Amino acid sequence: MNPELMKALEQVQKMQEEVSKVQESLGSVVATAEAGGGMVKITANGRQEIVSIKLEKEVIDPNEQEMLEDLIVAAANRALAKAKELAEDKMSLVANSFMPNIPGLR
Repeated sequence: MNPELMKALEQVQKMQEEVSKVQESLGSVVATAEAGGGMVKITANGRQEIVSIKLEKEVIDPNEQEMLEDLIVAAANRALAKAKELAEDKMSLVANSFMPNIPGLR
């Protein structure tokens, strides 16, 4: 087999192993976002899972249920977007670290 092709296959295998490690670690990558001036705080992990919701007592008003629901949705979407960005950054680092080493991808 062509030595260049062998080297490329080895690098691809190493990259796959690194990607798997990063994917496993995404549970520990967390991002927190706020809404309502910090009244609602939501934390998400790199696996796009909500891991915690914190509500200030002042925002819990039975007469303002719709507003609270809107704040929770807003904070959740921000937290998920931040977590997704952090996860993508980690994956990019892995991919970019291998690109110069794989023949034909330079």
